[in-house]
Amino acid sequence: MVTNAFNLPPLLILLVGWGLGIWFGYFVRRWIENKHLKSAEDRAQQILIKAGAQAEELKKEKLLEGREVLQSEREELEQAGAGERMRIQEIEHQVLRREEFLDKREAELRARDEDFARRVERQRSDEQKLKDDHDRAVRELERISHITAQEARDLLVERMTAEARLDAARYVKKIESEAKRLAERKAQTVVTTAIQRLASNVTQEYTISVVTLPSDEMKGRIIGREGRNIREFEKLTGVDIIIDDTPETVVLSSFDPYRREVAKLALERLIADGRIHPARIEEILKKVEEEMHARLLEIGERALYELGVTDVPEEEVRMIGRLHFRTSYGQNVLEHSKEVAYLASVMAAEVGANVKMVRRIGLLHDLGKVLTQEAEGPHAVVGAEFAAKHGETGPVTNGIAAHHGECDATTIESVLIAAADAISAARPGARQENVESYIKRLESLEQIAREFPSVEKAYAIQAGREIRAILRSEHVTDAQMEEIARSMAQRIEKTIDYPGQIKVICIRESRIIEYAR
Repeated sequence: MVTNAFNLPPLLILLVGWGLGIWFGYFVRRWIENKHLKSAEDRAQQILIKAGAQAEELKKEKLLEGREVLQSEREELEQAGAGERMRIQEIEHQVLRREEFLDKREAELRARDEDFARRVERQRSDEQKLKDDHDRAVRELERISHITAQEARDLLVERMTAEARLDAARYVKKIESEAKRLAERKAQTVVTTAIQRLASNVTQEYTISVVTLPSDEMKGRIIGREGRNIREFEKLTGVDIIIDDTPETVVLSSFDPYRREVAKLALERLIADGRIHPARIEEILKKVEEEMHARLLEIGERALYELGVTDVPEEEVRMIGRLHFRTSYGQNVLEHSKEVAYLASVMAAEVGANVKMVRRIGLLHDLGKVLTQEAEGPHAVVGAEFAAKHGETGPVTNGIAAHHGECDATTIESVLIAAADAISAARPGARQENVESYIKRLESLEQIAREFPSVEKAYAIQAGREIRAILRSEHVTDAQMEEIARSMAQRIEKTIDYPGQIKVICIRESRIIEYAR
């Protein structure tokens, strides 16, 4: 049994040995850790003791250094205070000396004031004495001369004023005479130079245009069946077609050169095309009018290029082109405007004025002549308003408005334009009075007709013996046409002087358009 007790299994022995080893290792480890911990505590205690000693020593050193710094600063403050006290004492001495000086100065000024007061009092006394003597002398003079001092003063002033005015008038008259003489001499020189340097064509504008026909048979085609072609052409263009015995020729007559040119181009195209009927006439006229708008721009741009004028709005360029188809007393207005611009520029160069500005004003000065049908008033004022509306400057608009004296000229350029306009108009052969009066009568006829609200277009034809008014069909009935024609005739009788009689024709056309699809 004993033998069996000590015969334990090897696994059990191994487990027991492993457990004893763990237990022994744990106690050994605890003993080592406790030993290390105690050693660390001893070292920490030594470090704390050493640090406390060092801190105490450092504290003593800092206290010693602080006492030394405090002592040094105290000594510096004491030295600075001593210096400041000395400076304050010096300032006090200076203030005392200044006060003594001011007291002395005050005493001197007081003495001077007293002396001045005595002198003023003496002066017042002397002035009063002089005044009394003067009053006494004046009273004595008034007694002797039998007039008062004021009357004598007024008499003297009046006499001196009259003499001064007389001398001034003589001097002014002398200056004016000399200035007038010099101005006339200078003006003659300037104008003569300008005229000598100007070379213009002496041409007259007429109120007719001649169209050549390929054969006399074309006259019948122009007239049309029962005259419908010629009536439609005259109604749409406002131009008279004169067909006589002259071979292969028809004459277009109208006081408006632009209208006459449109009619001439349209008739030439109709003749070349060969198809002449009312619908074709209307179609060709529409195309020609569109081309004429482009031609106006071309003519205006050419005039601007010739004169060196730039920065002109397109609407003004078109109006300049319209001047080519406008006459004044038989003189082409565009050529007249260019002539005025050249004359004014030469005179401006002579007197030192703005050459570019006078050229611009000269070219634009008669724009109102192509606007008078759309606006009321003198053409100079109408043209100035149109130019201002399109961005022209004040000097330019003043030059346009003042060239016929409708307003005062405010610049030398405006005066030069007025002079150049008069020179151009007075040039021998430039104008014809009878043609202009005839054209003005025709313009007045058309203007009277256009004043009626229901009138769309108006044309004076047959040399002013007939006025045709195209009425707006949507605004007027057939019954109202007679009243409009009668009122128009009465207004013409009251407004215009004319020989013979004038036929008034009102035309109302009803047109209905429908499309077959």
